[in-house]
Order: sequence, then C-alpha cells, then structure tokens
Amino acid sequence: MSSASSTELYHDSLPLVKEIFKSYLREKNQRQTPERFLILDEIYRSDSGHFDADDLYFRIKESGTRLSRATVYNTLELLMDCGLVQKHQFGQNQAHYERAYAYQQHDHLICKECGLVIEFCDPRIFEIQRMMESLHNFDISEHSLHLKGRCNDRDACQKRQEQGASLKVRRDE
Repeated sequence: MSSASSTELYHDSLPLVKEIFKSYLREKNQRQTPERFLILDEIYRSDSGHFDADDLYFRIKESGTRLSRATVYNTLELLMDCGLVQKHQFGQNQAHYERAYAYQQHDHLICKECGLVIEFCDPRIFEIQRMMESLHNFDISEHSLHLKGRCNDRDACQKRQEQGASLKVRRDE
C-alpha cells in the first residue's frame, strides 16, 4: 500500500472512526468534548505515522487551539482503549503512537543506537498467527512484534545519531 493511498484510507475512514469513538464514549459514560474530537481528527488527518504525545500537543497548539497536555494524554488513553490508536515503546524514553483503525498490520525493526524504526510486513507472521490460533483454540485480535538490534550501515547510523531526531521511520514496501 503506497503512502498516498494509506493517507487517503485514513481520511476516508474518519467519519467511521468518529462514530466508533462516539459510541465508545457513550458506552463508558465519558463526555464527547470538541477537544477529544479535535485530537482524533489531527491523528487521522495527519500524514505522520508514528507520533508522540508532545508532537501531537504542539501540532494542535500551533493551530491556535487552547488545549492542555493532560487532555492529549487522557484522550490518547481513551483512543487506545477503544482500539483507534496503538502505543509503542521503541526503546526511547517516550512512548510513540500510531493510528490503529484501517491500518495494514505491520511490525518493527528498531536500531537501539540511532533510533531508526523500519516498518515491515511479512505474510509468514500472519500464517504463524493463524497456526497459533488453531493450535491453541485462541482468537488473536492483535499482535505487536518489535525486533531490536543495530543498523549494519554504521555510517548512516552514526549520521542519524548526530542529527538527533527523536524517531526516524522507514517503511519497506
């Protein structure tokens, strides 16, 4: 799936995602505030895949909206609980998140030195998942695979370390 079609898919799914969130909030007797839906909109309209809570907070603040960090963190928790956002701990101190609805299942290679995250999809993992379901009479609803190691291209790894960006994501397609 190309990044353009992936972005379109997220944009197209926004009305359904909003309905899922509304239903979840009603079910849990939580308020349906404009701030919560603004956060949801930003996550699903943005082209960025992985993000941290502070990135999200500053993107929304830049638009002139008054919002607290606590609202961002609390809303992310609600979005994780209802399955619309997934949380990752890639080894840095800060958690990263990504959209979880209408996304292609993928896994991550993580360089422990420079922080590079490579997303990949291997159908054999799906086959193993199905085999485990059958073998153990178990219904798997999600999985997360993070393989950590070190980049083989030491020069590129060193350069990324020197640039100091918090998260670098590459998608193998």
